[in-house]
Amino acid sequence: MDAGKQQILGYFIEEAKEHLDTLEQGLLDLQSTMKDTERVNEMFRAAHSVKGGAAMLGFSSIQKIAHRLEDGFKILKEYPITPDQKLESLFIRGFDPLRDLLGRLQGPFGLRDEEADQLVQEAEPIFNQLQAHLNELLGEAGISVEDEDMPVSGVQRVAPPDIVAQVTAVLRQMLQQFRQSPNPANRQELEQLCGSLLNVGETSQTWQNLIQTAQSAIANPQFSYVTLAPLVIKEIRQASELVQAGRVDEVSPSSQLQQLAAQSEKRRIALTVEPNAAAEAIIAAFNQQQLSQLIERLQTAVK
Repeated sequence: MDAGKQQILGYFIEEAKEHLDTLEQGLLDLQSTMKDTERVNEMFRAAHSVKGGAAMLGFSSIQKIAHRLEDGFKILKEYPITPDQKLESLFIRGFDPLRDLLGRLQGPFGLRDEEADQLVQEAEPIFNQLQAHLNELLGEAGISVEDEDMPVSGVQRVAPPDIVAQVTAVLRQMLQQFRQSPNPANRQELEQLCGSLLNVGETSQTWQNLIQTAQSAIANPQFSYVTLAPLVIKEIRQASELVQAGRVDEVSPSSQLQQLAAQSEKRRIALTVEPNAAAEAIIAAFNQQQLSQLIERLQTAVK
C-alpha cells in the first residue's frame, strides 16, 4: 500500500476509534443515555460517520454493521422508547462485531474478506432480535409500526434526500483520483469534482466557502495528494453531516485548509502574449470560481 492510501486508511481508523468510544460509552448505560437527547444524537451521528467512511473506502462489512446500528439509534432518536436490560444487551452484542472488525483492520494482517463476511453473518441474527425487540417496545409505547412507517424485519422507510449520501458519492470519486499519481489531468478532475459539490448546499454560504477553499487548495500542484486527501475528504464529509443535521452555521474550513488555499491563491503563472496560448494557461491554472471572477474583471476592463 502506497503512502497516500496508508495515510487515508490511518485517518479513517483513528476517527472510527473515536466514534466507537462514543458508542460504547452510550451503550454501557443506555437508560441514562436515553435521558439526554444530545447523547442519543451523538451515537446516531457516530454510527452514521463510520458507515459513510467505510462505504467510501470499500469496507462493506464495517458499513453493514454500522448501518444496522444506525437504524437502531434512529428509532431511539425519534421515538419515546423506554429501554430495558434486554435492549441494552442486544445493542452491545451488535456493537461488538463492529469493534472486532475495526481491530482486525488495524492489525498486522488487515481485514480479510472471509473473516469480515463471517462476522457480518454471525451478527445478522443479533440485529434481527434487536429489531424485533424495538418493535415490541414501540408497541408497548402505543406506537403503531404500520402507521409510523417504521422499518420492520430490516426494511427501511423511505428517507428524504440524503445530503451525506450525495457528498459521499462524489468523495468516493475524488478518492479514486487521489490514489493516482498526481498529474495535471487528474488534478483538474479533482477540482471539477470538488466544484460539483457547490450545488449540494447552495443556500448555505458557509458550505460554499468550505468547498471553494478546498478547491483552491487542490488547484496548487505544489501540494501532494498525500497532504491533500486526508484533509479535504475529512472536512467535506464532516461538513456534509453538519448540513444534513441543519447545523450549517458550524461549517467552516480548518485553519490548515485555509492556509493551503491561501498559498494556492498566491501562486504565479507565466503568460504568453498570444491570446489562445494565454487562455489555455489560465484555464489549466485556475479553478471555476477564479475563472468566473477573471471573466467579470475582463468584461469590466473592455467596457
